[in-house]
Parts: sequence; structure tokens; C-alpha cells
Amino acid sequence: MLIRLAGLVPESYVDGPGIRFTVFVQGCPHHCMGCHNPETHDFNGGRLADVDKIFGKIVKDPLIKGVTFSGGEPFCQPEPLNYLAGLLKEKGYHIMSYSGYNFEELLEMSEKNPDVKGLLTKLDILVDGRFELSQRSLELKFRGSRNQRLINVPQSLKEGRVVLCEI
Repeated sequence: MLIRLAGLVPESYVDGPGIRFTVFVQGCPHHCMGCHNPETHDFNGGRLADVDKIFGKIVKDPLIKGVTFSGGEPFCQPEPLNYLAGLLKEKGYHIMSYSGYNFEELLEMSEKNPDVKGLLTKLDILVDGRFELSQRSLELKFRGSRNQRLINVPQSLKEGRVVLCEI
């Protein structure tokens, strides 16, 4: 299975808790003003990569305990990310994703797209919401603007409401 990538960061300390492997997907419909990764917006940019090969890179590094999906917009490529997340969950990895969509929008999308639903159910943490330059803050952990939420996905799905993470 192929995925369109903007890039990979094998050992990141800033894209979630612990030492993580970060997958930056290519393509984003949001075009947030002040976006940290505007080069990831073009859906035709980046390069195609084999998801199984990415998985192989992740499991080769014994320091990696978690994987983060960033971008671009990860939920624009839910099928390959759902597949990768499934492989990772089987190995016990912590999975986090960023999305310009809010949690409620993703739930609605998941009703029509089984890969969105599958990906959501495999996430431990979701940072949701579009980056808003007027709410930008360098003091926030793992987020760029105050409107973005750090969501405990399993608990939120269980309770049927957004439950925020304490990190």
C-alpha cells in the first residue's frame, strides 16, 4: 500500500510524548494562515512511499515508543494510515495524530468512511483543529494555537464526548 509523504523524522522529541517516529503526509485542504508546514499543502507534491517499508523503519529503532501522523492532513489519507496504525498497534506503539479537522468533524466523516473510523479507533492522542495564527502560543505542549485540543481518543470514544489529555 502506498502513501503520499512530505517526509519522515526518525527520532522526534517535539511531535508528542517520548521519542517518536513522525510521518508527515502530503496534501492539506485547510491552508491555515501561518501554517508551520505550508510545503505539505499540495496534494501532488511530496513522494509516494510503501507503508510496509515505513513500518520496517519504525520497528528497527529500539528507541521509538510512539508514532505521530502529521502533515499535511493525515485524515486525507486515512486508508494507508489506518493500515499503518493497525500494524503499529499490534506491536504496542503509542499513536498520535494531528488534524485540522476537529474531533466532531472526524466523527461525522467516520460514519461514511471506514478508514477514518478505523484510524480514529487506533489513536491514543489527537491534536484537533485548524491552526489559528491569532491564537498562536509557544507555551502550549504539542500544539500551535490555543483553539487546538489535545484529546484522549480512546476515552472520548468510550464516553461519547471529548476528553482532554493531561500530558
